[in-house]
Amino acid sequence: MRARYRADGLDEKQLAADPFEQFSRWFAQVAESGLHEPNAMVLSTADGAGRPSSRTVLMKQFDRRGFVFFTNYGSRKGREIEANPRVALLFPWHGIARQVIVTGTAERTGRDESVAYFRTRPHGSQLGAWASEQSSKVASRDELDRMYAALAERYPEGVDVPAPPQWGGYRVVPETVEFWQGRENRLHDRLRYVREGAGWAVERLCP
Repeated sequence: MRARYRADGLDEKQLAADPFEQFSRWFAQVAESGLHEPNAMVLSTADGAGRPSSRTVLMKQFDRRGFVFFTNYGSRKGREIEANPRVALLFPWHGIARQVIVTGTAERTGRDESVAYFRTRPHGSQLGAWASEQSSKVASRDELDRMYAALAERYPEGVDVPAPPQWGGYRVVPETVEFWQGRENRLHDRLRYVREGAGWAVERLCP
């Protein structure tokens, strides 16, 4: 099961001055490519004892401050971030032979920012944030559906759903951002931005 990678590479002269502009360029290209859910990213966390876990989440915002996703703070990832805020992100854009790997620190977004995003979610997703005690045990699917149905009766379509207090955003503030471009013969291009004072240094890594 081997894929042939593209011949076009990634050269230092092509890079933007900082990783946020470079990410913006690549993200626009992957969005235009038609790749499904280009904002899907693998979030890796570790608990206080160093035991790792990973899952796919959706990036909902990004700017020069970092990459934002939203979750239940009581979920496994939320608990692990509170114990150990150092995390990694992976954008697996395999369809165009690219990846972006971010390492950094996760911090909660402001409550106003979390509530503002919650207001943009579809009504059903708002109810789901209340119905699911994310990562906790539930007796059956029927129980989960009953909780959702009770919420739907309490907050029918058109009625404002309050943002759950245990739900909100995390912003991953990057320390390194690696741009990986697949090349022929497995001689891939890997260029990594490393935070250096107020700016960024760029280093090339062996594939």
